Amino acid sequence: MHHIKTIEGQLDAKELKFAIIAGRFNDFIVDKLVGGAVDYLARHGCSKDNLTIIKVPGAFEMPVVAQRLAAKGGFDGIICCGAVIRGSTPHFDFVANECAKGIAHVSLQYSLPIGFGVLTTDTLEQAIERAGSKGGNKGVEAASAVLETVRVVEQI
Repeated sequence: MHHIKTIEGQLDAKELKFAIIAGRFNDFIVDKLVGGAVDYLARHGCSKDNLTIIKVPGAFEMPVVAQRLAAKGGFDGIICCGAVIRGSTPHFDFVANECAKGIAHVSLQYSLPIGFGVLTTDTLEQAIERAGSKGGNKGVEAASAVLETVRVVEQI
């Protein structure tokens, strides 16, 4: 019987450096996402000295900042935390789509794991649920996904 090689990422953040890009828009929600990401990384061995939080106006501005960070180097992964809440106009769709596409583009362009902790919800209540109440915390999920991906990519 042949052995199938499996590559998995250990959830160990020791010695890794992360940038967290945080949108100011809906900051009372975003602060909970960032807090969740920071707490998760710290619990998995990341020193707070190896964390940098960069504040941007909102989700639309995240891709260009992620691109600059990736180009400059020095980070093992980036976590984007934001909250885009649907209003009564199509503005939501443009912001949410461009943010997601831009972040995915940067991640692929630089082969750098980037976590998408950007909430895209219909209501404020849904955002609150996903920022630490009933629906878990998307900042924690994004940090976990980035950490695991960093540890997988370094083995390939």
